[in-house]
Amino acid sequence: MSPENSRSITTNLHGAHGALSGIVLGKERQLKLAVACLLARGHLLIEDIPGVGKTTLALALARVFGLHFQRVQFTSDLLPGDILGVSIYEPATSAFRFHPGPIFAQVVLADEINRASPKTQSALLEAMEERQVTSEGVTRTLPEPFFVVATQNPSEQIGTFPLPESQLDRFLMRLSLGYPPPQAERALLMERERRDLLAEQAPALEPEQLLALQKQVQEVRTSPALLDYLMALIKATREHTGLRMGLSPRAGLALRRCAQAWALLEGHSGVIPEDLQAVFAAVAGHRLSPIEGDSSAPIVAEILASVPIP
Repeated sequence: MSPENSRSITTNLHGAHGALSGIVLGKERQLKLAVACLLARGHLLIEDIPGVGKTTLALALARVFGLHFQRVQFTSDLLPGDILGVSIYEPATSAFRFHPGPIFAQVVLADEINRASPKTQSALLEAMEERQVTSEGVTRTLPEPFFVVATQNPSEQIGTFPLPESQLDRFLMRLSLGYPPPQAERALLMERERRDLLAEQAPALEPEQLLALQKQVQEVRTSPALLDYLMALIKATREHTGLRMGLSPRAGLALRRCAQAWALLEGHSGVIPEDLQAVFAAVAGHRLSPIEGDSSAPIVAEILASVPIP
């Protein structure tokens, strides 16, 4: 890619972030983390109460980046075939023909994923990890880019099935949106519906440009000193007495990729410690299980504060 094209795509990336900020108000940091997750070729889990903009964020990401979008409403009676697709016998041809499910989209919203049974949740595992689907012995490749955004209701709500650790680990990041700041909420009440704004939003990037940005992320330099800092953070999670277990090597790779994506968004030629710190909680939080309490957030903050930068 020529330097001119690279600069043009980077400019459009900033325009995409600005467009997202005009749709999802008062959540600059969460939006930036979501874009970093997409650039790092990961998948995003959004955990929060209903009505704070989780679905709107997924729709906005697909619209702004010009991606084909499909939504799956997870319910207790949802079957794996409802997600992956099924083969149906056609008398005219005397043969079975595969009808692709909603997983064959570039952005898939798995809405309220923890309301479905574990069997249905696991149908996403191969798709998220291998970017392919195997049905009736035939493997079919999913489109590129491929991005799953799953929303999850708090576990204390009625009718939820907790996501197993293996499923949680497939999500590169976990975010919580929370209530908007008062000024942003006032703007929401005064302005037009977000869905109306989305319908008028033109894509800021094409899928091919997004793929080029994802390749750029892999080229962002990670120095030996930065890797020392990353390994020190991982070691701290493994030695912390308040955690059942520390971060795995796969989590370490996830941290590096997300830090590279954040560095690209910040315009850095290489990853600096602040890039790693910016993504650490979103990448590590859902992979750490505290011995006491439900949230690992205090321990994550403690580790970030206690581990010195080399």
